[in-house]
Order: sequence, then C-alpha cells, then structure tokens
Amino acid sequence: MCIVRVHHHAEEFLSATEGSERTVLTVGTFDGVHEGHRAVIRQVQEVAERLNATTTLLSFHPHPRVVLDPEHHGLKLLNTLSERQALLAEAGLDHLVLQPFTKELSHKSPWEYAKSLLGDCIRPVAVVIGDDHRFGRHRSGDFGTLKTLGEAFGFEVVALETQTVDDVRVSSTKVRQALAQGNVQEANHWLGAQYPTTGLVVQGKALGRTLGYPTANLHVEDDLKLLPAKGVYAVWCQLPDSTWHPAMANVGVRPTIDDTEIPSLEVHVIGQQGDWYGERLTIHWVAWMRGEVKFAGTEELKIALHSDLEKAQALLNANPRTA
Repeated sequence: MCIVRVHHHAEEFLSATEGSERTVLTVGTFDGVHEGHRAVIRQVQEVAERLNATTTLLSFHPHPRVVLDPEHHGLKLLNTLSERQALLAEAGLDHLVLQPFTKELSHKSPWEYAKSLLGDCIRPVAVVIGDDHRFGRHRSGDFGTLKTLGEAFGFEVVALETQTVDDVRVSSTKVRQALAQGNVQEANHWLGAQYPTTGLVVQGKALGRTLGYPTANLHVEDDLKLLPAKGVYAVWCQLPDSTWHPAMANVGVRPTIDDTEIPSLEVHVIGQQGDWYGERLTIHWVAWMRGEVKFAGTEELKIALHSDLEKAQALLNANPRTA
C-alpha cells in the first residue's frame, strides 16, 4: 500500500526531514488528481530520479477562494481532503505539504512567498511548474520570477509539459463541467478512474423499502464536495465490510413520492440489505441512466425502477470497478 507523508505546514516538512532531504517540488491544488495531474507527478518523479531526490506537492488548505471570498466563493471540489491524499499516494507521491492558506499569506510578495515557504522550509533542489503559474501578492510572480528566485535560493526551475488526453488539455474544470451535466463517463475518462463519493448513512423515510427497492440515504459531510447532476446512475458501492457491489444511485428530490426542494443522495445496493446507519458507504459513479421524472404514481415508479436495475446491471457488467 502506497503512503504519502502529510505535513500540515511547510515548517513541519523542515522539522520532519531535519532540513536534509533533497526533494523536487510542484505546486497546486490537484483537485481530482486527474490524468493531467498524474502526468505532472510522473514528470516530477523523472526529475527527482535524475537528482536523487524525493517528490513533494505544496498545496493550500483551505482552498484560497474559500478564504478570500467566504460568502460568495461558489466553490465545489472533486475531492475531499482524504480522497485527494489517497489518490496522491496511489500516484506515488512521497510528500504532501498542506500549507494553511491565510489572507496574510496572500499579501506576501513573490520574494516573501518563495523565501518563507521554499527557501526557509521546503528547500527543494528543483521546482517543476507550468509556465502559466502565478504566485505572490496580486499573482504578480510568474515563471520568470521563480527562475530568478531559484537562483537566489538554490533550486532549479523546470517547465511542465502540457498534459493532454486525446489531444485535449485536461483540467479539473473540464471534469467539474462533465459532472454538472451528469456525464460521469466523460468525467471518469479525464480522471482516469471512476469518480468517488463517500457518505454517512442517515435515517430516511424508508420509502424505497415500501417499493421493494430499499435505499441508504447518504449524507456527504464535506459541503464543498461536488455531486453529479440530478438523475439516476449506475454505480459501484462499497459496504462497511469493504466489499464492493453493483448499485444504482439517485441524486435529486424524489418528485413522485416526496417532492422536497432539498436534493438528496440515496443508493440501492443490488442484492444486499443491511443496517448501515452511522456507517460510511463509498460509491464510484459509472454512468448516467436517466433524469429525474415525476411519475403518475408508485406503480409506474416501480416499473421504472425495475428497468433502471436491469440497465444498471448491464452497464456495471461492462464497466468493472476501478480504483
């Protein structure tokens, strides 16, 4: 099992490594840890191998937008912090520095930023970064600025190669847009894996049980976690005993039997029933099957659910679970 060593401040990295570890650094949120991010990590690993060094990602938590505009940031993220850490570990990253983002940090000049985080604490032998990278107060530092600072603080600056999939530049924004349209298959293509969501099983109205399709109501504890568009999906579901099972999930307001204004996430695990209240279930989104529909009554809804189940099984047979 791969493990990434997490440091909750740049100074913590310095103390943990006693200032003696040679490391190659990159900087970013890496939300989703998509195919482009994985390619970046591979490039960082190549530079690290050349320089006999480890690999490190400097990221900021909470997200800068949440700190700088707490009331109107409108931010939705692909990963919770724990999901991101697991994906980075899987990609083979050695160190993750989660630097607390503050307004004070945002006011630092490029020189102050580089000195306090890189020169004084992480002390990289190289920084691998995109030529469009901006940092420091008013985003005034650029690639050229960093190269000059590298000469002062003793690190090489390496330009990132453009990362593409099918000749399209991959970005977290593209993944979010696909999910917002319910296109989880396209999102999974960019991610290189099935999109994950973990939720705490909470008490519901047990309406699905009366229809012959019992569901677990999931509360996603991170408010910033992005859910796909409203609709019915084929998914894989991991139960508390760590086993995975075919399932179908609904995101929405259940217009036929409930018609609430508050969207919910519920999952029917095919062929499985259990008392999972207070436990966490993880789902991997595979394919959108249909939008939310207000049926004429419960009998019509039952017919639709039976059709959904058959379609979900066929889709999941064709799309095995991926990590």
